[in-house]
Amino acid sequence: MSLQSVSDFLARHAPDIRIVEKDTSTATVAEAATAHGVEPAQIAKTLSLWLKDEVVLLVMGGDTRIDNRKYKDRFGAKAKMLNADEVQQWTGHPVGGVCPFGLPRDLRIFADVSLQKFEEVLPAAGATHAAVRIAPAHLAQLVKAEWVDVAQEQAQAPVPA
Repeated sequence: MSLQSVSDFLARHAPDIRIVEKDTSTATVAEAATAHGVEPAQIAKTLSLWLKDEVVLLVMGGDTRIDNRKYKDRFGAKAKMLNADEVQQWTGHPVGGVCPFGLPRDLRIFADVSLQKFEEVLPAAGATHAAVRIAPAHLAQLVKAEWVDVAQEQAQAPVPA
């Protein structure tokens, strides 16, 4: 049902975007990056969070983590993840397939600036083996996401001499 809700959403709002289904699991960032031949940072993971008494979605780079200080400064509360049953209930998607498309109810959606360094990112598409390829700006526009900066700074690898 979840894959179908994403398919229906895209057919209505972005018919040019196609769902890419794989024969193997893409439920984790590492699995998705390998299956799609991209770096983990390009996987757009969607986190389901309680923000006080409201559920929100946060789409961010696959190699990032929430910076608790930035998150609290931005939202005035500590980040608290939903459990697996709550994720399914609120998003209609299984853990590993959560995305901001085809939701059963309106939720506020935020996109972290960590996605903006790529021409294309790959969020899940409602199933643990499906994703879409989309420009970050198009993703944000399509789901009416607000851009935020709540990811931890990534340490830069030293440049060999």
